[in-house]
Amino acid sequence: MDHPPTRRGRLRVYLGAAPGVGKTYKMLDEGRRRAARGTDVVVGYVDTHGRVRTAEQLDGLEVVPRQRLAYGGSTYEEMDLAAVLARRPEVALVDELAHTNVAGAGHVKRWEDVEALLDAGIDVVTTVNVQHLESLNDVVESITGIRQRETVPDQVVRSADAVELVDMSPQALRRRLAHGNVYAADKVDAALSRYFREGNLSALRELALLWVADQVDEGLARYRQQHRIDATWPTRERIVVAVTGGPESPTLLRRAALIAGRTTRGEWMAVYVTRRDGLSGTSPDQLARQHAMVHDMGGSFHTVVADDVAGGLLEFARAENASQILIGASRRPRWSAAFRPGVGERVIAGSGDIDVHIVSHDEARRGARDRDRRPDLGRGRTILGYVLGLVAPALTALLLYTTNDLHDLTLESMLMLSVVVVVALVGGLVPAMLAAVLSAILLNWFFVAPVHTLTIAQGQYVAVIAVFVVVGVAVASVVDLAAGRAAQARRASAEADALSVLSHSLLRAGESLPALLAQATEVFGMRGAAILTRTGDGWATTVAHGDAPESVADADVDVPIDESTFLVLRGRTLDASDRRLVTAYAAHAGVVIERTHAAEEHARAHELAEADRTRTALLAAVSHDLRSPLAAIKAAVTSLRNDDITWSEQDEADLLMTIEESADRLDALVANLLDMSRLRTGALTVLATDVDVVELARIAVAPLADADRVEVRGEQGVPPAYADPGLLERVLANLCENALKHTTSRVLVQVSGYVESDGAPRTCIRVVDHGPGVDDSDLDRLFAPFQRLGDVPQGDGVGLGLAVARGLTEAMSGRLEAEETPGGGLTFVLTLPQAVVRSPATPEEETR
Repeated sequence: MDHPPTRRGRLRVYLGAAPGVGKTYKMLDEGRRRAARGTDVVVGYVDTHGRVRTAEQLDGLEVVPRQRLAYGGSTYEEMDLAAVLARRPEVALVDELAHTNVAGAGHVKRWEDVEALLDAGIDVVTTVNVQHLESLNDVVESITGIRQRETVPDQVVRSADAVELVDMSPQALRRRLAHGNVYAADKVDAALSRYFREGNLSALRELALLWVADQVDEGLARYRQQHRIDATWPTRERIVVAVTGGPESPTLLRRAALIAGRTTRGEWMAVYVTRRDGLSGTSPDQLARQHAMVHDMGGSFHTVVADDVAGGLLEFARAENASQILIGASRRPRWSAAFRPGVGERVIAGSGDIDVHIVSHDEARRGARDRDRRPDLGRGRTILGYVLGLVAPALTALLLYTTNDLHDLTLESMLMLSVVVVVALVGGLVPAMLAAVLSAILLNWFFVAPVHTLTIAQGQYVAVIAVFVVVGVAVASVVDLAAGRAAQARRASAEADALSVLSHSLLRAGESLPALLAQATEVFGMRGAAILTRTGDGWATTVAHGDAPESVADADVDVPIDESTFLVLRGRTLDASDRRLVTAYAAHAGVVIERTHAAEEHARAHELAEADRTRTALLAAVSHDLRSPLAAIKAAVTSLRNDDITWSEQDEADLLMTIEESADRLDALVANLLDMSRLRTGALTVLATDVDVVELARIAVAPLADADRVEVRGEQGVPPAYADPGLLERVLANLCENALKHTTSRVLVQVSGYVESDGAPRTCIRVVDHGPGVDDSDLDRLFAPFQRLGDVPQGDGVGLGLAVARGLTEAMSGRLEAEETPGGGLTFVLTLPQAVVRSPATPEEETR
């Protein structure tokens, strides 16, 4: 039956967590059910992997013959796409969606074959494992250690009309594998101990479950969008928590994580709503810290841009199908809600069927109280304000009364009002209010008729006195508020200066905790500071400065860095604003401690890795390079001791020569290994003295094979070097031996000594060969241990000669470098400190 040409086929995918869970069996079972209902079903491609029960499912199904393709000397079978298209069934069963086709099959990937079938209007049922999904390839490699080269784009599977998970517990799958129902018996043990470990299977199963769950969520979201469903469908607990970047946000985040953790598959999201104009009073550093906190606690962080915080929050919650919203209790004063409802009130009003939780916290309404709170002027200044509030109006009234003929009530009122302002500046609002009331009484008593009584004869003067009191209190309030703002500005400026000093000092101090504590002690005027760590027996001091407390109980100020570490100071108690600055010091101390620990861990890991690499290389060397000369020695000795063979004198000489050469190779190899071990452990002792480098070069070259191919020469009057003769001889021998290996028997190796005139006087030795040389990119690798560059046979040494040579040279305060020889080849330049030239001793010095 032909499909309409405009119809695209439907795709059904059976997804599994690992091979052997039964995907192919399920696919064939699906095909058998459809065929039983009268649907035209064919098998485009199925690989049973020799599994009997899977092969039985093919009974009664039409199988399209495969095409056979030759590639690389072998013959492969692939799905015959053209044959399936020509057969034009209603449903095609195609196994292994991520499979890579053999060259010549048409498409590169089998999923491309499936796309062609779908475009032709043929329904397809297929299978794929989760490790073959492109987006999960790196994750699977990190879990199993195996990178899957055959992958399928996620979009191909996501676009399927149906994705069904074929699930099986790791224990059941391992039992199937052990019973031989997945692989052949000779592969079972290796599979169980590698890819099919229970931990691997559990992780892969979780990946598959989560991927399918995300697909279901996406499908539900599409359905709600298509049908314009705004109501919340609480298929799972999704919690949206509103963060402001303020100090209360960590409390809300912990509460959201706790609520989400109480439910299965609970999910929570932190949302920060920023204004469209980009203006925000939130510190980016605080937001970054809270972002990291959300990530550490298993949530996700989102930023929403909206003009209205409540509206943006509700819109996000509905889009995410959230079931709950968490909001912190407002920090605004309660009376402000009468003029404009807060974010919490507006969210509750518009939440509908979404539950809204208002979470109390320590910062609730504290910010508003702090803004309205009068600054602490100190006890002495407050007492002075009350004294002035009582004395200054009386003295001013007495002075005005004695000069009564020189002024009228208007000037008297203004002068008394000035007194109120002065009292407000000195003592604050309450003493100024006292001064205002007292000034009004004195004005009435001395200057309003009838005088010397509290009676007011004319009604207008009642208004004058009332206005005086009101204006006096109002002016005092404004003055007090201005003074408070000025004090807060000075405090903020001081705090900003301290933070600036902190940042600059941190840039200078780097990762120094003692410098940080010294700075904190100086800024806060303390006698000492320390960082303490809680232990089972009490407190341990990590670092201290000055007269530092030894426990939290002994400290005047303590700020937690983490659950068990505290920054403590001794000297005086601090108010809340200063404690905020101390918190900044504690936060940076925590960062320094974490970085220090991370650096130590990195150093330890690097040392372990380097030690492991060295051990591995040494074992590789011992496994072959040590056994090779030993085997030659043993073979030669066994031959000489064989009484059944009569050896000629030449044969005996050759065997003895083999023994000698192998022993020399073994001796040089062991010497290099021992030298490298001494260099790595720092156990090398240098006994430096004056050395004639040219003469020492002749001595070093003499024992080498083909020593006659080495030409040693030196400039006239080459000064001696200050070096260890034994170590320098080893260096020169290694360099010359390396040069001889890489040159033909007809080419000379030149060793020459000369003086380096640039900078401090130094004696240099140049070892020149005209061999094949190396690339410029490999010059530094020459001196790395266990390196063989060029055409050196694999069994010829362990690649330690040049590494030992450089190590010994650097131990003698010298320098060994490689450069290209003009005309081809390699030149080693050995630079050593020049011996100190001493003047001849005088007779008096010789007798001492």
